Amino acid sequence: MTGHVTASPAELADRLPDWVTLLRAPNPGPMTLEGTNTWLLRAPGAEYAVVVDPGPADEAHLAAVAAHGPIGLVLITHGHPDHTEGAPRLSELLGGAPVLAVDPAHTIGGAPLTESGEQFAGFGLEIDLVDTPGHTADSVCFLVTHGAERVVLTGDTILGRGTTVVAHPDGHLGDYLASLERLSAYRGIPALPGHGPALADCGAAADFYLAHRRARLDQVRAAVAAGAGTAPEVVAKVYADVDRSLWWAAEWSVRAQLEYLGVEQP
Repeated sequence: MTGHVTASPAELADRLPDWVTLLRAPNPGPMTLEGTNTWLLRAPGAEYAVVVDPGPADEAHLAAVAAHGPIGLVLITHGHPDHTEGAPRLSELLGGAPVLAVDPAHTIGGAPLTESGEQFAGFGLEIDLVDTPGHTADSVCFLVTHGAERVVLTGDTILGRGTTVVAHPDGHLGDYLASLERLSAYRGIPALPGHGPALADCGAAADFYLAHRRARLDQVRAAVAAGAGTAPEVVAKVYADVDRSLWWAAEWSVRAQLEYLGVEQP
């Protein structure tokens, strides 16, 4: 969800490495922007590619991804359906390629992702797991390196446009702020988000998100001090200029903010 912010949190990437391909799912909407970004990574000369976030269970989209085979591994940034729903079918189309996620429910043919710094070999790329909970409890990013080129696949932790929802109660604002601090170290490295355009600088985007979250916390504190006692009342004050059809999603983030501030909720 974009909240008050509709611009990109950093400059757009003017180019991406030749080994990166974007295959966007046909599921546009207010929460998914232009659609879910399925990223395909194939090192020059490598036989097998790696896919990050298969997207929804759209047969045409999954067939388009499979057409870029052979694909040896599918990685999941987090368990929301717009990123994972197509994973079982894609694995089937790929002859049983493993699907790895933090949540065992989304893991197929392998062990769940468990440790930050975990590496995946055999695809001509260096792929490092970066633990980034907050948007959801199972959110991770992937730092991918080939030669002198690096990218960070950020899922919904950093979007290409607008800001993301902290999906309370699964999401946690304290964890999310710590994850943004972690991502702020990746200066000058392009961010490949789960939705929206690629960004030129993951670290700059993380800095923008941190500033936005701190400003939003100040607004929530002020709303509570002015008498807003429930999450819906805070939403009505802080998100007054946001389309009411999105207030349900704003309430997720507000509940996470109130929890972070230690405000008891009914």
